[in-house]
Amino acid sequence: MAPINTRVLLIAEGWIGTPYRHQASRQGVGCDCLGLVRGIWRALYGEEPEELPAYAPDWAERSRQERLLEAAQRHFIPLESVNEALPGDLLVFRFQPHFAAKHLGILAPDQHFIHAYEQAAVIRSALVPAWRRRIAGCFRFPER
Repeated sequence: MAPINTRVLLIAEGWIGTPYRHQASRQGVGCDCLGLVRGIWRALYGEEPEELPAYAPDWAERSRQERLLEAAQRHFIPLESVNEALPGDLLVFRFQPHFAAKHLGILAPDQHFIHAYEQAAVIRSALVPAWRRRIAGCFRFPER
């Protein structure tokens, strides 16, 4: 069996082009950034690791709770920094210093990442300095 990061990246690439849909998680139909990660998790392990409550698009602005980082710490293997990250690892982004982290992506080769981009689709983007400085955490999917 291929290493976990190879499998994650292959699955994530299969989601490219899936339209952006808030709270959705269906490959080819629609997803948001969390839905992309949920879909990858299901493809790897079957069921999702925990029940997901409904969430508004502005949940991070209204709440200071670090829901994404806390969930990532419960279910993924934390990495020390982005310098340790390999293609297939999970990146968690914080858009504003005083708000909770609220965006997710999968590191891809050649300094790119795969993510569900609002009002667009799942795309591959360059991990340019503007994105890189917003990284709040890096995690590896667990081997099972």
